[in-house]
Amino acid sequence: MQAWKTSFKVFLASDRTRNKCLVGLKELYLTPFTQRAAYSCTRALFYPRDKSDDRSSSSKFRKTFVPKQHKYAANRDDNPKSAKTPRGKVSSELQKLRFEDFSESETGRVLRHIQTESEPTEGTQLEIVFGVAPCLLALTQNRRKPSRLFVKNGEGPQREVILRVCQEAVRGGVQIQRVSKQTLDKMCGGKVHQGLCLQASPLGFITEERPMTSHDVNSHRALWLVLDGVQDPMNLGAILRSAYFLGVDRIASSIHNSCPLTPTVSKASAGVMEVMEVFGYSNLKDMIKVKAEEGWHVVGTVGLEQCSPESAVVPCSDFKMSRPTLLLMGGEGYGLSPELHQMCDILLTIPPRRNLHPGVESLNVSVATGILLHSLLSTCTGS
Repeated sequence: MQAWKTSFKVFLASDRTRNKCLVGLKELYLTPFTQRAAYSCTRALFYPRDKSDDRSSSSKFRKTFVPKQHKYAANRDDNPKSAKTPRGKVSSELQKLRFEDFSESETGRVLRHIQTESEPTEGTQLEIVFGVAPCLLALTQNRRKPSRLFVKNGEGPQREVILRVCQEAVRGGVQIQRVSKQTLDKMCGGKVHQGLCLQASPLGFITEERPMTSHDVNSHRALWLVLDGVQDPMNLGAILRSAYFLGVDRIASSIHNSCPLTPTVSKASAGVMEVMEVFGYSNLKDMIKVKAEEGWHVVGTVGLEQCSPESAVVPCSDFKMSRPTLLLMGGEGYGLSPELHQMCDILLTIPPRRNLHPGVESLNVSVATGILLHSLLSTCTGS
């Protein structure tokens, strides 16, 4: 006790010149070598001789020391829930508020259909379509039987587009579930899903022959694109996209040695696979033979390395479509098969605009297809 009184007198004696001293004592030691007692003081300590109640009297030591704090520290202490949400995330409270703002609108009805996270159901007859355009078109074209739509948690730059996809899912009675990005990555094998995956029945080749209208048969713009052995899904998707954009009437493909119509093809085609039918043939030779007997022009394609003086090779810019035409495109590795090559009435090539370095004399099949389609359809008679 004597040690405490002594230390307290020394403390007051050191500040006799001050009328008041605002201190915040965190710890006050009883003795130099014994235990310590926690002490917190939030009131001003006055010198005993100061009898005045005026705490605002002037002093050269008037300015008091205030520990430096972050400007938002008080808010954090008073309200622990006010902690800043990590960048790129949306708090659950804000997300709930956003949903309630649309409670009476169509968007509100969409959001009420969204359920908590769960894994997709296993099914041999179902596949995962991924990406905004493929999912939206799969829901609107009614060529698939959708099961569930999976939407990434949180908000992204394409919120309005995703809401539109959800609206179409609600109209079709499709269950909607929010899942994490990791779940979506796993569902589509790490491909670019844009925050959406749709579990639905697969699409396949159309194998039933459908008769063409008289307008299609007699039109100078009638053009079928025949694919022989295209195996890369990215190439197939790009070909579908170009063919649809440029106005091809039908796409035909071999079934056994070509890439199937997978979700990757749909994503690479920007959803065109969901809109445009692809006809599959187990024997392209028979189909080409029938069309040739009907008066169709069979046009093949070759690269520069395949050109020879014996073959009738024409630059694509010199050819003009004057009747219904089949344009045959070969696969990535070897081009047209020999049996289809022999059935062609004429062979087209794309001439380069420069001297090419050895080893880079060819084009990607999807790029070459786009160039040839544009050349044929823009120069055909009556266009």
